[in-house]
Amino acid sequence: MKTTQTAFLAALMLLGLSCKQEPQTPPEEQAEATPVREWKPEDMRNMTGLTAQRGVIHDSDQDTEGYVLFEPFLTTSTFLANKNGEIVHRWDTKLSSMDSYLQPNGHLFRLERDEDFPTFAAGGQSGRITEYDWDGNVVWEFKMANEKELLHHDFEIMPNGNILAIAYEVVPAEEAAALGRNPEHLPKAGLWLDKVVEIKPTRPSGGEIVWTWYMKDHLVQNFDKSKKNFGEPAENPRKIDINFHSTEVGGGPPPSAEQIQQMIQQGMTTSNATPENQGSDITHTNAISYNPGLDQIVISMPGMNEVAILDHSTTTAEAKSSTGGRWGHGGDLLYRWGNPQNYGIGTDAERRLYGQHDVKWVPKGLPGEGHLTVFNNDIHDGKAKLPTIWAGFPTASPPEFAMAIGDVGNYSAVLEFAPPTDANGAYILNEEGTFGPEEMVWKYTAPDTYSFYSAFISGAHRLPNGHTFITQGMNGRFFEVTPEKEIVWEFWTPFAGDYRLADGTFPQPAGPMRYATFRSTLLPADFPAFAGKDLKPLQPQPEPFKMPPPPAPAEQ
Repeated sequence: MKTTQTAFLAALMLLGLSCKQEPQTPPEEQAEATPVREWKPEDMRNMTGLTAQRGVIHDSDQDTEGYVLFEPFLTTSTFLANKNGEIVHRWDTKLSSMDSYLQPNGHLFRLERDEDFPTFAAGGQSGRITEYDWDGNVVWEFKMANEKELLHHDFEIMPNGNILAIAYEVVPAEEAAALGRNPEHLPKAGLWLDKVVEIKPTRPSGGEIVWTWYMKDHLVQNFDKSKKNFGEPAENPRKIDINFHSTEVGGGPPPSAEQIQQMIQQGMTTSNATPENQGSDITHTNAISYNPGLDQIVISMPGMNEVAILDHSTTTAEAKSSTGGRWGHGGDLLYRWGNPQNYGIGTDAERRLYGQHDVKWVPKGLPGEGHLTVFNNDIHDGKAKLPTIWAGFPTASPPEFAMAIGDVGNYSAVLEFAPPTDANGAYILNEEGTFGPEEMVWKYTAPDTYSFYSAFISGAHRLPNGHTFITQGMNGRFFEVTPEKEIVWEFWTPFAGDYRLADGTFPQPAGPMRYATFRSTLLPADFPAFAGKDLKPLQPQPEPFKMPPPPAPAEQ
């Protein structure tokens, strides 16, 4: 089943709705109708984190000295915290943000959620990139938020100052069908296929698009030979099968307009959601990273449970084709990994990624340089899924529900791997027609496996001393681990918010996960932006978030 932030939260909501709609078993018959299990504290993991201990809960003399940059989903602020969990600097803005990058000169680039765009509704919607100086003054802003395109999820600042960003582009249903999409799996709103744009800033506002890669130029399909892109996916592993999603297990009919409205009000999806656009975002690309030495781009496509590498050395014209560039493949995929079933090879046994986030290269000079790291969100182990969760907690309702470890086996991991290359540096397509590797260079899971779990968002990055900094985004947990997988620092953010758009809805779907944080970054104490800065704890500190009391029950 496709695992994205919106899909996961919508599933919870729909299951909750279906539970409400089912006839209730009389109390005297419940013992016979459903076996009773005594749930113990050790059986549970709190999905929302609302009842978790907050603040720094573990520290040691082995952790990396530095500062943590993060922005909770439902605020309009970016925080910089010391390793005592105290806020030492903040940028207060007018818009909420998915993620941000602090530059050596002290400027902060934020990917911000435009307050009013007309089309897209899939989680991760943004539309703006804004640059602030250290004091919070706007230095530059760029907007791509209209009926046909929208910046979303992530961006990357290149060494030359240009910015690589992910954007949706509307492919109307008629065009998608002409490209070979199976009409039975084609929403009325069409598809939202991605493009990668390189933006050359023109300060103080706007930018020039100097390079573009379009996903729609690199498709294959074996559904209809009379349509474009016809061919066997297994024979074209460098192209994306436009019908990969139609072969997935699960799904079912889209929610009704009434159910969508309930999801919007519960914060489970965003205000542009309609029955007609459910399923329009088939890949849900959520991360981008650039390797300047290779002049390559890696992206994460959790809808496909894959990561893919693109050749940035192409011209825009070459990027539309299958030839040209340093590696000779034009804009076709240089490499892909995570789920070879997408191009018709193997079974679920060969699948390695599950709704992953935050793929990035380990930078030059750091331990593991040139390797890829990725947060593998929702690894399946074949145990019961969401329906059993709700069956186990028939009286639970957001935000106080928990999940049962004993029945729900999904968990998360951070992976580090090295894509196999030949003597010339080209990625190796093996005899089976797939890309490696089979084995990981390094992997982090919790000692008990199940206590480390975030079904959506989240991230990880390598530190100069070889440690890895991890964001368990769903419940706002940040922690640092050694190569030996020992936790040397752990912080559960107490900061969250209640920022709403003009229509009263949340800017991003988070539901009861009020501490949700898309990503956090640990910057070492000697990071150039901190030179000469007063980084004493702010007085007063921001107010910790307190969950509002539940509404009083209606009188009978």
